[in-house]
Amino acid sequence: MGFRNRVTEMLGVEVPIVQAPMGWIARAPLASAVSNAGAMGIIETSSGELDVVKQEIRKMRDLTDKPFGVNIAQAFVRDPNIVDFVVSEGVKFVTTSAGSPMKYTSALKSAGLTVFHVVPTLRGALKAIEAGVDGLIVEGGEGGGFKNPRDVASMVLLPLVRSKVEVPIIAAGGMLDGATMAAAFALGAEGIQMGTRMVSATESPVHENWKNGIVEAAETDTIFLNRRFGPGLRALRTEHSESLEYADVNAMGEFGNAMKLYFGGDMNASLALCGQVAGRIDRIRPVAEIIGEIADEFFDVVGGLAKAYPAAP
Repeated sequence: MGFRNRVTEMLGVEVPIVQAPMGWIARAPLASAVSNAGAMGIIETSSGELDVVKQEIRKMRDLTDKPFGVNIAQAFVRDPNIVDFVVSEGVKFVTTSAGSPMKYTSALKSAGLTVFHVVPTLRGALKAIEAGVDGLIVEGGEGGGFKNPRDVASMVLLPLVRSKVEVPIIAAGGMLDGATMAAAFALGAEGIQMGTRMVSATESPVHENWKNGIVEAAETDTIFLNRRFGPGLRALRTEHSESLEYADVNAMGEFGNAMKLYFGGDMNASLALCGQVAGRIDRIRPVAEIIGEIADEFFDVVGGLAKAYPAAP
């Protein structure tokens, strides 16, 4: 059994799973592991460290001969030549996020790239279609990281967007295993994107304290911040994040020292961006094992449903 749909064909992957483009995390060690497992590894640009990102893209070519992509997080990348940068590196697949799809889609597509835009609302999805994107990443509010302050769960957002657009959809937010992947497909997706599951993977570069925080988290152990100010943020529950939950301040100004958390392990030095699926992750595992198990479980779930509920004659 294998996957064959518009996402696998457009991205050139065996398994329609995309790794989320987390700043400082989505670099060659993690992204190459994802690509080598048959899915789509993504290199981030949201750190703004484009000289380092260029090195990471070149490392990818040493670590994998499989397809990989780059994310352009528009709100965090200040280089006006970001499109030229991505094109010059020979990248063929780009996800755009954190900004208007009108900004880069035309230039990227003119250069022959495949472009998927991340959307948190139906309005955003329709705007991306108008801009000419090849596909959408529809992101539910249960996912980690930067969010629309008025969050909508994947169970509502995904079928709503599917009912209004024809392009392929990759579902993000709440995606963890074969069962959630099957549910996303039932609601209209042809692929899934995972962030928190990848942060907790063996190949993730973050400190073990963060990974263990995910493993130990309950389903209620994320906090949604910044509803009043924007952008919204979903983060792991810590003393630092709890202090901001009801504070009358913009959490972005209190983000703290990300490097001390990400790589130093001080869980109160910054915000550990994290999705609600943390409550279902029970151990740190290699990427290949995660992706292989998801694919197997997906077909088990779909096949089991077909047997349990055969179509009426």
